[in-house]
Amino acid sequence: MPGRTLGFGIIGAGMIAEYHKKAIEANSDLGAKLIAIGHYDPSKFSQISTKFGVPCISVQNLLAHPDVDVVTICTPSGQHASQALDAMRAGKHVLVEKPMALNLEDADSMIDLARSQGVKLGVVLQRRMDPTFQAVKQAIDAGDLGRLTLGLVKIPYFRPQTYYDQAAWRGTWVLDGGGVIMNQGIHLVDLLVWYMGDPQQVSAYADTLSRDIEVEDTLVGIIRFSNGAMATITATTTTSPGFPHTVEIYGTHGGIQLEGEGIRRWELAEPSKARVKAPGVAENASAGAAADPRGISTENHTRLFRDFILAIQENRDPSIDGSEGRRSLALTLELYKSAGLLQK
Repeated sequence: MPGRTLGFGIIGAGMIAEYHKKAIEANSDLGAKLIAIGHYDPSKFSQISTKFGVPCISVQNLLAHPDVDVVTICTPSGQHASQALDAMRAGKHVLVEKPMALNLEDADSMIDLARSQGVKLGVVLQRRMDPTFQAVKQAIDAGDLGRLTLGLVKIPYFRPQTYYDQAAWRGTWVLDGGGVIMNQGIHLVDLLVWYMGDPQQVSAYADTLSRDIEVEDTLVGIIRFSNGAMATITATTTTSPGFPHTVEIYGTHGGIQLEGEGIRRWELAEPSKARVKAPGVAENASAGAAADPRGISTENHTRLFRDFILAIQENRDPSIDGSEGRRSLALTLELYKSAGLLQK
């Protein structure tokens, strides 16, 4: 049952902001309404207003707007933390795109400020909201796979040099925070820690093999988790034309293989548990964002926004709060440290 109108303001006006707009509109039954877009360049206000169908105002005015209850952040990664902190200081709930920050100190400051201000902090790691990936999580938590022993994540994506050249912040340490893992791969890193737990030991190699960028375009990592299980993650943005990512989770009672956004194989020792009959579970789904950042559906964003809105209305933590968002960031940074990309 919808409560009062919940006003949203979006900081940023790029591709991801369009996803946020659609997710807000899809949750209008809960009172969600887009109030305004916040931007730093007044010369673009009119153009952005026409594009989104709402006023475009300065970020300062957006944070002071009395009708804006929630601020969503869709800017370059290096700006996420400072903008989130400013919004929470203004008393706004915050839903921030991944990664929530570029270091753990900023992530912890965000988590602490949300708590002290009494506002909600959520991180857009929308794959956790997908029924297919949730079905895997439910099977793991139910013990259907037995003791987890091995995880395999492969991300053979393609991003041409033009992808980086068309936005100056892409491929830079200060604003992108990293390459294939921090930008494209963090969603799969998030699934790995969600399924297998937090890492205990990490080893990685990384390099920039093909692109003219500061950050890595290729990384290979080995992870040992606190429960003893091990995993590998291999990722690149150099494999033309781009191939679907895969996530494989194995245990003593069976394994599950995911490709793109769907199930490739689900084999368990108990035949009765060999397939989870969950509504919306996809099989043979599309390759997603393997070659095109726009190749992702808006459905999981809509689900994530719905959970965040209900968290506000029910005064509970969102499913993917700051502490959950921190986990994939922590593993990403450990991979970078091991590979010599960051100071240890």
